[in-house]
Amino acid sequence: MSELKTATVEVRLPSRMGFEKVAMSTAASVAKLMGFREDRVEDLKTAVAEACINAIEHGNRLNEKLSVGVVLSAGADSLEVKVIDDGKGMSKHQAKPDIDRKMHGEEDPRGMGMFLIQALVDEAEWVAGSNGKSSYVRLVIRLDKDAE
Repeated sequence: MSELKTATVEVRLPSRMGFEKVAMSTAASVAKLMGFREDRVEDLKTAVAEACINAIEHGNRLNEKLSVGVVLSAGADSLEVKVIDDGKGMSKHQAKPDIDRKMHGEEDPRGMGMFLIQALVDEAEWVAGSNGKSSYVRLVIRLDKDAE
């Protein structure tokens, strides 16, 4: 990434389903410019989409007067993505889902997003904003120089 030492890209999305695709495309473009392998770009796209959907649906509660901010910060060897909403944040003590029970229809199939995100990126952190405002999820995916 010699020509792209550090760069920040910001996108503001309406709180409307479907606009997570804009964030996915933007994240993929930045990751490709940085030299990420295609499989890691796909992981990033899925994680960013899931984080945006959570922000739209749970953070902003589909309130179209609110927007979701996506800030991509490209560094020398990693890409950090913050997805910011106006919600109060996620519970830190959310129970780990039982995948078998979900697969057999014994539990609601929803509620896998946080765990999917954690499996796809190198770091994932959920931060509740002060006074219940502007919570965000911070995702980091590292460039694997050895796999090129």
